[in-house]
Amino acid sequence: MNEKIAFLNQYTKDTLIDYLGIKYTCCGDGFLEATMPIDRRTQTPVKIAHGGALMALVESVGSALSFLHVDLNTQDVRGLEINGNHLKGTPAGKTVTARATMLHCGKRTHVCEVKIYNEDGQLVNVSRMTNIVVDKK
Repeated sequence: MNEKIAFLNQYTKDTLIDYLGIKYTCCGDGFLEATMPIDRRTQTPVKIAHGGALMALVESVGSALSFLHVDLNTQDVRGLEINGNHLKGTPAGKTVTARATMLHCGKRTHVCEVKIYNEDGQLVNVSRMTNIVVDKK
């Protein structure tokens, strides 16, 4: 497993990310992927993916992508804005995959697009997230 992926999965232990079953799986030049199961933690009462859980996945993978582009000794990342469109329901028992792609990687702001796909490769959600890079005190 990639060193960065192993780091992210360890770093997020005992957080909402861990509780929701989100696992970082793949990263490369300007992108990061993660999966999330649709189960009792992430479904609605009618047993489809909860929109809030999908947005938590968006925020998790979008923030982590920015996190990989800063100096961890002196900088941190905070979410500024997030928006998304839910396009298709995903039934419980399935897994979704989110792919965040960096659109803008400035000194103080990062903008990424996050697309979530179901197991059949169909687009479930498309979102955009803006992060700010802050100095650690």
